[in-house]
Amino acid sequence: MRRKSEEDEDENTDRWLISYADFVTLLFAFFVVMYAMSSVNDGKFRVLSDTMVAAFKTPPKSNEPIQIGKQRKTLKPIEGLLEKPEVVKIIPEKGQKSDDSKRLTKKLKENFQPLIDKKMIKITEHKLWVEVELSNRILFTSGESELQSDAFKVLQKLASVLKSIPNHVDVEGHTDNLPIRNSQYRSNWELSATRAASVVHLLTLKGVPPERLSAIGYGEYRPVVDNKTRAGRQRNRRVSLIILADKNARRMLEINQ
Repeated sequence: MRRKSEEDEDENTDRWLISYADFVTLLFAFFVVMYAMSSVNDGKFRVLSDTMVAAFKTPPKSNEPIQIGKQRKTLKPIEGLLEKPEVVKIIPEKGQKSDDSKRLTKKLKENFQPLIDKKMIKITEHKLWVEVELSNRILFTSGESELQSDAFKVLQKLASVLKSIPNHVDVEGHTDNLPIRNSQYRSNWELSATRAASVVHLLTLKGVPPERLSAIGYGEYRPVVDNKTRAGRQRNRRVSLIILADKNARRMLEINQ
């Protein structure tokens, strides 16, 4: 038993130092390599950069690309397309009005003559459309977009006429220039647009196809008279229905009517 204990005491217990030393050596070599890779030779980098720039700036050897297979036809550029495109105007000759406009104007006046006499409705025939101007007095109260009870009868009668024709209708809302700012409307833009939308909704409920209607708000920016007087402001508060004379064309604005 004594011999065995002596052999245990002679056993070397410091062998781990060799592995530790090898690990430290490898770690040192690793950091040396990383440091060598991180340092950049400014001179060599500049030469490489200049070479790449010169390669990409070299002009092509040929002005025409190499065609593989059949050559595809390309469209010729249209001269002046990006400079100033021409606008095609479809305007009848002076003094000539569409027969559709005349028939539509006559039909509307027959249905609304009492209100026309009271100056609550104004019907104007143009070359490409008919305008039905509704006074705000029969549609809305001041600063509101909810239709009054009197407006339902008028718009229902107007819807019965619009249902029988295929024309597109732009419903335009207009206000005076008195500023409005409350929790519901921030400006006259919102008020006029909401009023036009209210008229559109009622027309659709009465049978006018919604795809033939548009709601537009102009605010106070298209007055028909001066806003300096009370009567003028009342005149400017209105909703106009622009009934296009041609069912296949949208409304066209004429420079010289």
